[in-house]
Amino acid sequence: MPESDKKEVILEGIPASPGVAHGTALVYLQNQLEIPSFEIEEAQIDDEIERLDQAILATRSEITVVRNKVAESLGEGEAAIFDAHLMVLEDSALISEVTTEVRKSKKNVEQCYNDVAQRYISFFSSMEDEYLKERVSDIRDVTRRLLHNLIGSQKVDLGDIQSDTIVISEDITPSDTADMDRTKLLGFATDMGGKTSHSVIMARSLQIPAVVGMHDATKRIKSGDQILLDGHDGIIVINPTEDRLFKYGKLATERRKLDKIYHTAIAEPSETKDGSPIALMANIEGAQDMEGALEMNADGVGLFRTEGIFLRHHGYSSEEVQYEEYAAVAKAAGEHPVIIRTLDVGGDKTIGDENFKEDNSFMGFRAIRFCLENLGVFKSQLRAILRASAFGNVKIMYPMISGLSELRRANEVLESVKQELREAGIAFDGDIDVGTMVEVPSAAVIIDLLAAEADFLSIGTNDLIQYLMAVDRLNDRVAHLYDPSHPAVLRTLKSIIDGGIRANTPVSICGELAGDPMFAALLLGMGASSLSLTSSSLPEVKYLIRQIEMKEAQALVNDVLQSNSSEKSMELLESFRKRAIGELLV
Repeated sequence: MPESDKKEVILEGIPASPGVAHGTALVYLQNQLEIPSFEIEEAQIDDEIERLDQAILATRSEITVVRNKVAESLGEGEAAIFDAHLMVLEDSALISEVTTEVRKSKKNVEQCYNDVAQRYISFFSSMEDEYLKERVSDIRDVTRRLLHNLIGSQKVDLGDIQSDTIVISEDITPSDTADMDRTKLLGFATDMGGKTSHSVIMARSLQIPAVVGMHDATKRIKSGDQILLDGHDGIIVINPTEDRLFKYGKLATERRKLDKIYHTAIAEPSETKDGSPIALMANIEGAQDMEGALEMNADGVGLFRTEGIFLRHHGYSSEEVQYEEYAAVAKAAGEHPVIIRTLDVGGDKTIGDENFKEDNSFMGFRAIRFCLENLGVFKSQLRAILRASAFGNVKIMYPMISGLSELRRANEVLESVKQELREAGIAFDGDIDVGTMVEVPSAAVIIDLLAAEADFLSIGTNDLIQYLMAVDRLNDRVAHLYDPSHPAVLRTLKSIIDGGIRANTPVSICGELAGDPMFAALLLGMGASSLSLTSSSLPEVKYLIRQIEMKEAQALVNDVLQSNSSEKSMELLESFRKRAIGELLV
């Protein structure tokens, strides 16, 4: 069929890395390894374990080569991804489980390693935390490399892709991304994944567009198809028409110009035209993210998700490991605040435990509930945070607080840890600020009580919205009902912020909403003291805020709160944004 006769098809996914690409699709399906399984004799056990040791050495060498390649081309920040891979590879708990499995089952080491690795993968896949779920890709990457070396098969890579290629895959690991010839790769899309996967982080560093979470792109796109990938809106167009290509060409040029204009605001204060300030703070996963935050002149760290530290060490990280990471971030931030969220994990299992999976992990045994029932883990983390507070403006934040009793119990544990440090003569900030996330509807209803006892509040919009709307945002069948502009959501946000203002307690906004330029003016007008967002979103949000006056933002709030539908709210928000930076959008 002639190219001109092919029907245009549009597929939708999640925008992950901005940009537009037009090129030839390469559908890349990772080979499913056939894992041999056979019985071994008692006398063969040591030989099997020796094979594992040799495979680990070979895999370490491979990962080190990739790490050095990435460090040379992209820098140490991106290369740190492969440091995490090395930690997965050499994790003593995992290796111990494999050797125990070999001795106990008398099965070959490939089978035992795969069984243990799949248990880890299953555990992290079932977590409710998006960041932890997406680290599964790293474990799969390392597992596949090691099994290839054990079995003696050659790993398929993407080093020989043709020019102007857009890779379509079920998932893309950081190793896959590193192997690609970046002079030929235009972008990629995956069936799986989310905005915080390591492959997406590398895509942003490479400044190539990416779309993830497409579900069935590998089934609907064929290698050789001409496709248009839009990383801004999260769509792929198969067989785009000449008209569409022309329009996208113009849009791409305009977006590049916009990005340059937005970046002119980076060095300027985060305030409105009439001088009303609002702190723009960074969300980070670890010390490796501080470079990007500092480059964007972030006003501190509004959310340090600590779960990644535990993941990188496959279990409960030691106090010392945590302390070193927290202290590094505190030192890098200088006088700016660093808000460290205590462990937000649990839900279906505890790390390293084989407990049953809960039916609804979003409302299960997780976050502060988990910590208050696992005081050893909780106290170890609090000690590490307090010790790091000697090096900067560190603050502690508890996740998923649903009432005063949880806040008070957590603070009692904190006070006991403070006393232990005093008795040991260890330095820390005795007046460290302690806050709570507001992400459970019950917390929103009693915001006056929480605001009276917390030093600050931070609204976790992702969870709060899904709880308010009774929508599991990871469930494809109902995800479309997840609606930040719903009147119930907007009224709840205003009520929480008002409660904080009445108590003279600062209220921050974190989650996807904080980094959405469409909502920035609204949140400012509601009275939020700060927004915590990904560093890459900061320039556009700051630019917009600097184009408006506080009275305009407050008038927008009044108009939106009178709206009776999501559609009307979005019309008002879009109209306001166009008025604020309209000359840029023409």
